[in-house]
Amino acid sequence: MSDFTHVLRAAQEQDPQGAAQLLPLMYEELRHAAALKLAKQPAGQTLQPTALVHEAFLKLLADPTRTWENRRHFFASASETMRHILVDRARRKAAVRHGGKLVRVDLDAIQVAADATEESVLALNDALERFAALDPDAAELVRLRFFGGFTFTQAAELLGISERTAKRTWAYARAWLFERIRAVETPAS
Repeated sequence: MSDFTHVLRAAQEQDPQGAAQLLPLMYEELRHAAALKLAKQPAGQTLQPTALVHEAFLKLLADPTRTWENRRHFFASASETMRHILVDRARRKAAVRHGGKLVRVDLDAIQVAADATEESVLALNDALERFAALDPDAAELVRLRFFGGFTFTQAAELLGISERTAKRTWAYARAWLFERIRAVETPAS
């Protein structure tokens, strides 16, 4: 069992020392991912990378039923938690700004959440939930890349696949998601 997995187990058992040891082990990697996501947000963005990481970390530890098998599983959970945080913020902002009527926008290139508007994050989230029912592994790659900010190399390592397979899966997932988002934007007349 790796040191990371040992610390994960301690944190899951509500051991305060385990949680204290876990934060430094994952902090820099998650903060870097969060910084990439938030760097290109429009002016007026109030969420900072540190706050996103801390909120995700607290949510991860607050759920006593959540367990992690290993480093990969933990970072996948962290990416998913950050996705939920960003989607919830986008929903709140869109509801306030647009009176609750969300406008679907084109998602030209799925790169990282930092490049996306609130509306595009919501459109992607809706499509991603449908896609996950068809191909959970490819959906996990999308979550790691888009919401987690991981590179192909990092995501491939976490998923236990080659970087080439990750890129092929990404191309397939991106095309599927783009078609679904475009269909929502331009319904058949």
